[in-house]
Amino acid sequence: MTTIVRFAPSPTGFIHIGNTRIALFNWLFALQNKGQFILRFDDTDTLRSKTEYAEATIADLEWLGIEPVRIEYQSKRIPLYDAAAEKLTAAGVLYPCYETAEELERKRKLRLARRLPPIYGREALKLTAADREKLEAEGRRPHWRFLLPNFKDDPFAIARTEVHWDDLVRGRETVDLSSLSDPVLVREDGTYLYTFTSVVDDIDMDITHIIRGNDHITNSGVQISIIEALGAKVPALGHINLLTTASGEGISKRTGALSIGSLRRDGYEPMAVASLAVLIGTSENVTALPDMASLAAIFDPAATSKSASKFDPADLDALNRALIHAMPFEEVSERLAALGIKGDRAGAFWLAVRGNLSKVSDAAAWWTIVNEGPATDVAVAAEDIDFVRAAFDLLPAEPWSRETWKQWTDAVKDQSGRKGKGLFMPLRIALTGLTSGPELADLLPLFGREGTLARRP
Repeated sequence: MTTIVRFAPSPTGFIHIGNTRIALFNWLFALQNKGQFILRFDDTDTLRSKTEYAEATIADLEWLGIEPVRIEYQSKRIPLYDAAAEKLTAAGVLYPCYETAEELERKRKLRLARRLPPIYGREALKLTAADREKLEAEGRRPHWRFLLPNFKDDPFAIARTEVHWDDLVRGRETVDLSSLSDPVLVREDGTYLYTFTSVVDDIDMDITHIIRGNDHITNSGVQISIIEALGAKVPALGHINLLTTASGEGISKRTGALSIGSLRRDGYEPMAVASLAVLIGTSENVTALPDMASLAAIFDPAATSKSASKFDPADLDALNRALIHAMPFEEVSERLAALGIKGDRAGAFWLAVRGNLSKVSDAAAWWTIVNEGPATDVAVAAEDIDFVRAAFDLLPAEPWSRETWKQWTDAVKDQSGRKGKGLFMPLRIALTGLTSGPELADLLPLFGREGTLARRP
């Protein structure tokens, strides 16, 4: 049997790191099992769903290296939901209700006052055909609820009814259906809710494993009941912990915080984002993995903590540096060319500066220093001017190599008597305009003798 997973975001905003963690868990699970990953947009909310958000999600997943075998839109699958709703109605487990939101709230408060669970009392089941005709004549439109199987013979005699499954992440899970209201599956305007469309799609697409946030645990108990009412097999379920911001707040698409697009624009590497998103809150050490295959090799859903994990973008910096410091020129050459870094020296330049970069875009500043002269951040101290000028007079003849720096500084040391920081720091400032940076032994051949002499203060 082929493993088939899905990621089903609502295109109502840009996906953030929390959504992406779920997508990554599914993608890695598919990789481990040589399975398939389906991207399915829950876009039945026509007022909030936007094409640009769906397109951005596709681009973000592609940037991360996630490759869906197919992309589906629930808005194009309405006839499938119609047929499933008719099946449930014919079976007597999807029934019309006419209460307004205000009436339902009054009933909820009344039940609470009577110390009863604040769940729907199934009053609509008592309506006769004549009652329904009268209500509809008054202009009321029904919403439709699914009759939970939490009773034996009398739907008004609710009894404890447990739904169990062995969760891929959390182990044995139990939901008591007697504590829940019959879920609304169809709104008054005839549109379908995610609780229903998700089930119908999972059945139709032969989804074998569902991995999603642990905020869906109760919902899973309901959906298992709907799946069984439709006569289908329940997929394996896994519920992972949610991510919060560094301050412990929930992450929302509405605010745009920690969106994948913003992290990409900030210059983070996709594998830095993926490594942190997957490994945070697990028993694995959080390290930067070079590719998805390496991440899949250590991925274990069951190693995930049950409590929420905090995602701090600052933690990305160390992972990003680790990836860049080991990145070969061939992997980054096109991106460097887009920054104007190209030509015969580009490869040597990258190897010289990558160990001092936090992001690939940082290379542009060093390219300017190499080609146009030192930065203006720091000037040679007045007491060092004569020393530096005399040092430049000792520059060796070309050709230059990595050994030139040592040859030069040995000669300067012998003549001046300086050593250590007193010798090297004034020369670094004169050459780069900065107090730190790549090894000067690597930079000097890039400057060339003529370019180096042009830096003489």
